[in-house]
Amino acid sequence: MPPRWPRQPDRNDPAYRRLDDRMNFALHVAVFAACNSGLWFVDIVRQANWDWVIWVTGVWAVVVLCHLVYIMAIADYSVKSDL
Repeated sequence: MPPRWPRQPDRNDPAYRRLDDRMNFALHVAVFAACNSGLWFVDIVRQANWDWVIWVTGVWAVVVLCHLVYIMAIADYSVKSDL
């Protein structure tokens, strides 16, 4: 069941931005898991010996880790003023 927002969504609301960033991160992790598991499944079943699959998984895992660091430590969710 998707999360329900108790009030009108507004990108200026810090709680809404935090929730939106975390939902985008969850989608990023889901796409990473689906694509990489598919690549590895085909690589193993067909005995394809694709050496580039390791690089794709590694680089994408680093990007996912950077995304996590951004939303947990770097992102500023303070109230923005429209000055």
